[in-house]
Amino acid sequence: MERGTVQVYYGNGDGKSSAALGYAIRWASKGDTAYMIQFLKGQPESDFITRLEPELKFFRFERSPVAFDDMTEEEREEEKKHIRNGLNFARKALGTGECDLLVLDEVLGAIEEGILEEEELLGVLSQRTETTTVILTGRNLPSRVAEAADRVMDITKEK
Repeated sequence: MERGTVQVYYGNGDGKSSAALGYAIRWASKGDTAYMIQFLKGQPESDFITRLEPELKFFRFERSPVAFDDMTEEEREEEKKHIRNGLNFARKALGTGECDLLVLDEVLGAIEEGILEEEELLGVLSQRTETTTVILTGRNLPSRVAEAADRVMDITKEK
């Protein structure tokens, strides 16, 4: 497994988060520390993924059980604060080197929604150690994030 890379799974197809989760499971099964921070997902449909802990640690900073797209404007403003806390946690995890793999699931969607800025994400990525791998997921890929990535996978729906 490549260490110290920035990888992106993006596109209009299904399976970006699943691919990132599979990668994280693979790392955790080899004894590495893997974190997954999920953005814009709402509450999980089940607690299945939490059964993978402590080998794979999951974090959600949003508080509402409703998906971001289904919230009122007032609810969205409150959730934006929580989402920013998630990005700050990612910055800390990368800066301290406390994980070998960090998945920022749907962080590109947070940029697309205008909650986070592309520059903020690039600043977080600059905090990583040379042995920490980061995976980003989302539908759309901002150009500067694409330039900063070592590997980009376009997950598209063909049929």
